[in-house]
Amino acid sequence: MKKQANQINHSNETNEIPDKQYFKIGEVSALTGLEPYVLRYWETEFKSIRPVRMGSNQRLYRRRDVEIILEIKHLLYDEGFTIAGAKKKVIHHNHHKAEKERPAEPAPLIAGLPETSAAQKAGPLRDLLKTVQHDLRELQQLLSR
Repeated sequence: MKKQANQINHSNETNEIPDKQYFKIGEVSALTGLEPYVLRYWETEFKSIRPVRMGSNQRLYRRRDVEIILEIKHLLYDEGFTIAGAKKKVIHHNHHKAEKERPAEPAPLIAGLPETSAAQKAGPLRDLLKTVQHDLRELQQLLSR
């Protein structure tokens, strides 16, 4: 029963991550309940935690980094894993997740059928550019603080 409560608590923590791209180490510390020195240590132990470093050498954690940190915290504190065991579990989890997210190979072109129009090809690129533009604006706001 206790294990289920911890799992429920862990899933609630993931839902409480604010909807933004980057987090300073103090924000991640507050979100996860971990001291900054623990976060810095975990960066050395878990290669999947890769905060971006800005000109001031300040760490900016991505949302995915925060999710991984919460997963590691759950494994170490709730499940009783060792650091070595948690590393294996995180690597295994990330490997399987990457396989699931890998795009399927494109279907071969069938002779005689027209290729997609330029407008159809531009849609995904336009969406990607909008996402990049949004991320850059958010980063600019963060840096101007």
